[in-house]
Amino acid sequence: MLKIINYINGALTAPVSGQYIPNFEPATGDIYSYCADSDERDVELAHRAARDAFANWSCTAPEKRMHLLMRIADGIEKRAEEFIAAESKDNGKPLKLARAVDIPRAVSNFRFYAAAAQHFASESHEMPGIGINYTLRKPIGVVGCISPWNLPIYLLSWKVAPALAAGNCVVAKPSEITPHTAYLLAQVCIDAGLPDGVLNIVQGTGAKAGQAIVEHEGIKAISFTGGTETGRRIASAAAPMFKKVSLEMGGKNPTIVFADCDLEETVKQAVTASFSNQGEICLCGSRIFVEKSIYDKFREAFTERVKALKVGDPNDEDTQIGAVVSAQHKEKILSYIRLAQEEGGRILCGGAEWSTDQRSDRVKNGYFILPTVIEGLHVNCRTQQEEIFGPVVTLTPFDTEEEALTMANSVRYGLSASVWTNNLKRAHRMADKIEAGIIWVNSWLVRDLRTPFGGMKASGMGREGGWEAMRFFTEPKNVFIKY
Repeated sequence: MLKIINYINGALTAPVSGQYIPNFEPATGDIYSYCADSDERDVELAHRAARDAFANWSCTAPEKRMHLLMRIADGIEKRAEEFIAAESKDNGKPLKLARAVDIPRAVSNFRFYAAAAQHFASESHEMPGIGINYTLRKPIGVVGCISPWNLPIYLLSWKVAPALAAGNCVVAKPSEITPHTAYLLAQVCIDAGLPDGVLNIVQGTGAKAGQAIVEHEGIKAISFTGGTETGRRIASAAAPMFKKVSLEMGGKNPTIVFADCDLEETVKQAVTASFSNQGEICLCGSRIFVEKSIYDKFREAFTERVKALKVGDPNDEDTQIGAVVSAQHKEKILSYIRLAQEEGGRILCGGAEWSTDQRSDRVKNGYFILPTVIEGLHVNCRTQQEEIFGPVVTLTPFDTEEEALTMANSVRYGLSASVWTNNLKRAHRMADKIEAGIIWVNSWLVRDLRTPFGGMKASGMGREGGWEAMRFFTEPKNVFIKY
């Protein structure tokens, strides 16, 4: 059976402990590989390799860094079908989603930041008759990149690529729940000729490998995507060491639908925003607020479309909803559905596991939940306030723009929101007042890699994307020259 091991100092390496964690395929519930159970000893080896490589890598010409990152992108693209199959098997998402989104985005991340390596520039400020200030931006050194299980290679590459492009060396940790594509990335880096130690991938749990990365005094910055409580612990551990920290955390994102929207298009896109990747995307619109005058019409059209979604084996090309990532996560989601009913919610559709009677033998024991729509809940109840991170959404009517805004901002999160209206002035007003880092108007998940990405409140600290990421992974140094 496949053993997923570490990538340290340019080589694929077994964990020091010799211990491994079983890796389950969500669609079947079966163990299909074993992941290295690394600890602080593996992190120390990775840090030493990165530290020793930093002097040369930080002085490598941006053009050469660009070519190496382009070769990594080409390597992923050449092995795209292997990456797609691994991502789907590891995560439970439909093959066609991995093919359309996850793997192409990983390629784009490396290509985008490969170009950024050459184009990243700093500023100068002249003081007429006195002198000139100019800013140098220097790579930090060894940095830690910790990525989650929902978009494994998509988000790992989103961190690693800018860190390398800026001249840093990296100790990365993918989720132990979805380690496979990071293992394939290591193979691609070897084939691409990335110098030894520039990128190191340590597999294992957050409690062991992740904690060791965060606490290592030689790792000068942490870029993390994951749960809010984990982010809080990272911030607490990093603060006494004065590490730079970028945290992209949870979301409880509102979808706000006004009566003047294009109803058919809004319903279609709202379903996509609710249930893409089984709702396991931090940007999914899990709270849908609908203007009361069209609430009944929207509810009917929305639930009809949700009921038509095809739940099935991720390997089937017509599957739209695959398996959730783990047995534990399945139970968490089902517990929230039960909670919603206790809080007075009405299940409009879904609300249960996918019936085993409708499954093929291959996926009889997989972790499948029907896409679920709930109404009748108070805006301040736990179901409306806490992140579920699964195929569960709530519908709530509103009367006025002010009421919609109050409900949208009522949670501790502030990652994203979407607003559906043909009133341009209203769109601008709402975008200005919603407490979220990303606002989409009449759209969802339209991403330009040049734009800042991140959240407010408990959804995060700092921004990724474009120059924001390059700035995070560098330290500015001002130099004044007197005339």
